[in-house]
Amino acid sequence: MAATQRIATGAVVAAACAASLAGCTTGTSVSPTPEQGAPGPQKAALPPKSVVRLIGDGSTSFTGAQPHLPRPERLKPGRKPPQFVVFSWDGAGEDSQRLFSHFRKVAKNNDATMTYFLSGVYVLPEAKRDLYRPPQHTSGRSDIGFNDDRGIADTVKQLRLAWLEGNEIGTHFNGHFCGTDGGVGEWSVEEWKDEIAQAKRFVKSWKTNTGMKKAASLPFDYDKELIGARTPCLEGQENFMKAARELGFRYDTSGVNDQVWPKKKEGLWDLSMQLVPFPGHTYEQLTMDYNFMVNQSGTTTQGDPDKYEYWGDQMRDGLLKGFFRAYDGNRAPLIIGNHFESWNGGTYMRAVEEVVEEVCTKSEVRCVSFRQLADWLDAQDPKTLRKLRTLKVGEAPKQGWASFLSARPAPAPKGAPGAPADQR
Repeated sequence: MAATQRIATGAVVAAACAASLAGCTTGTSVSPTPEQGAPGPQKAALPPKSVVRLIGDGSTSFTGAQPHLPRPERLKPGRKPPQFVVFSWDGAGEDSQRLFSHFRKVAKNNDATMTYFLSGVYVLPEAKRDLYRPPQHTSGRSDIGFNDDRGIADTVKQLRLAWLEGNEIGTHFNGHFCGTDGGVGEWSVEEWKDEIAQAKRFVKSWKTNTGMKKAASLPFDYDKELIGARTPCLEGQENFMKAARELGFRYDTSGVNDQVWPKKKEGLWDLSMQLVPFPGHTYEQLTMDYNFMVNQSGTTTQGDPDKYEYWGDQMRDGLLKGFFRAYDGNRAPLIIGNHFESWNGGTYMRAVEEVVEEVCTKSEVRCVSFRQLADWLDAQDPKTLRKLRTLKVGEAPKQGWASFLSARPAPAPKGAPGAPADQR
């Protein structure tokens, strides 16, 4: 898929602070105890035909509740929080590298679910490119190209299977415009709304646009499925969040945070990626493959082959240092962002896979999607979350978790995720 192999160059990371923006282009599981990881899917079973209700031209459909989506539970007094880890993918298209399908299998084999941020132009054929009218650009313009029928069919198949396995489908919007020449950082709230509407429309009409009328539909209503996003190059967050709040989104992951417990910003959960130790350096690094690459080989995506193994180990070890800092400390969720790319010989894909295999089956760890993390956060007593936010990076409660979270939480508001059905 040519579109996912194109790269939109983001801002270069400043080594002095390591807080740069990110450039984006593209077995059987055992039900765990509350102390174990998130449940992995048995298989991606298709819903019964009687449950399927086609939407619009049949590109999407309503098939009932998403399979393998665990009900969030409120943390009991005195209990240590689970260690959440979110692996997410910008662009999320399937091309000849088959990285989407590969990491679906990696997730299933390690009791994990993930979030896939789909670029809308990856389900829009090149021949219909003029249907895209990007803000501040001429019709048919995209900095990451469009797709062909084979690429669209392959991508839709992976999206379908991913959702049926309990993964989340978010959005990375469409044309991936960065910088100062009509880039997303210059877009108004209304322009963001238009971009989001177009991203939804391309997903909801891929059958019409490709002519694949007999193909299987996506098994979800994208208007309801889409609750969060990551902006291109992490730009334009302020106006995007205003638009997202008005459109009913629940979270954003377009910023840079420390490894502390998240809070809401502009009415959305701020689930931004974080800074973690960067082995061999005195500064910290953003938890994204692109940013590790820029600090290793610059914007050259295929640098010195003799350094590929070292660079991959550097990313893997940095992410693991961040993981254990939280796991043994404040238990803040670890947010990791990636791309389906073979930069520097695919070393970052190898690093991410090794991190998944190392952490996701550990006791008390839950490798989840952003949706699942937001559901869990919404189910908690606000006082508990405020208490958790008092813990600094890597800081475990001095008196132990049982004492730190011993106070009995207030009843969950009726209708909140994890609240009892009867609260009389």
